[in-house]
Amino acid sequence: MAKRTSKPARAAGPGLRTLSVHGGVRRSQFGETSEALFLTSGYVYDSPEQAEGRFKGENEGFIYSRFGNPTVSMFEDRMAALEGAEAAWGTATGMAAVFAALACQVKAGDRIVAARALFGSNRYILDEILPRWGVKVTLVDGRDLGAWAKALRRPAKIVFVESPSNPTLEIIDIAAVAKLGHAAGARVIVDNVFATPVLQQPLKLGADIIVYSATKHIDGQGRVLGGAVLGTKEFCDKELKPFIRNTGPSLSPFNAWVLLKGLETLALRVEASSKAAAQIADFLAAQKGVERVLYPGRADHPQFELAAKQMSAFGTVVTFDLKGGKAAAFRMLRKLKLIAISNNLGDAKSLITHPATTTHQRLDPAERQRVGIGEGLVRLSVGLEDVADLERDLAQALAGA
Repeated sequence: MAKRTSKPARAAGPGLRTLSVHGGVRRSQFGETSEALFLTSGYVYDSPEQAEGRFKGENEGFIYSRFGNPTVSMFEDRMAALEGAEAAWGTATGMAAVFAALACQVKAGDRIVAARALFGSNRYILDEILPRWGVKVTLVDGRDLGAWAKALRRPAKIVFVESPSNPTLEIIDIAAVAKLGHAAGARVIVDNVFATPVLQQPLKLGADIIVYSATKHIDGQGRVLGGAVLGTKEFCDKELKPFIRNTGPSLSPFNAWVLLKGLETLALRVEASSKAAAQIADFLAAQKGVERVLYPGRADHPQFELAAKQMSAFGTVVTFDLKGGKAAAFRMLRKLKLIAISNNLGDAKSLITHPATTTHQRLDPAERQRVGIGEGLVRLSVGLEDVADLERDLAQALAGA
């Protein structure tokens, strides 16, 4: 049975739910209650001198929506408030956020040390793209602090981790890895998608930069794409901002507006889905045909104690292995009636996927096995349906598998 942990005390000031609703709001002269949607590509100036000053950074104001937009700025300010970060930048997608956070910092000869268990596209950036630029990448077992210590005996530019990881829900000791990374001269980037700012705040654990796919829980209803990078004002202004402004992975104002609406209910949705996921994990563990259940809130998870230490609850995703491999997994997926097959997650609707043939199909079979992605492994993102209905759907599908 999953244990509940008390939420860590927040600093004095507005709580997370209050910030999720009110953070970053800028009202126009019309005094609207909902955040205004500024669908504009450009802005006009009172004079050529004002335009010159804007481009030089000598006066405040917007220039072009690739550089900044009032609606996007509200989303960025709200994200920063939720994380306790000095600054944030919105991006077109979550992968744009990851790539921008990495690429804005590195050059040929620099070294990145990363956990081996990562989302497939994150691995592609580290395995294929950055090495072509002359960036050296060292992958380690993220659960093994000894492996981190060994890899970080030499200087590094960046440490990159997911915690919990996609899809095997490995938990990284963020505080310990951050300490090792800083001693090696590295900035520590945490992909916090699975935990969200509701359940885990990596900056308080020693991380320097956080990246999000806002497409997931932040939108939470499968509507739009988006991403975010959070860190210090100095990092965002001097390194990240020039990269995003000049390469163009900008968040659209409409998507930013949708994401602002998603943030208003983020805590309610994540807390409800996490509670349901804990119940589903226990249910699956008792089912015939299920070989293994991975959920950080279960006492049989190898890093349960660490998860309980650095997370306030254990997330919305449950991963499990089916006896019978791919054939059994596909039979079960075909028989599901309520739960939809999709590679997305963090949605109000429960979604399920087979990572070996979807999100992680690019990895060769040996590497998939090395990170724990077997042919029978299935990732379930638990939504907001009645738990009893989800259990009935899973039970009938498993019986048929």
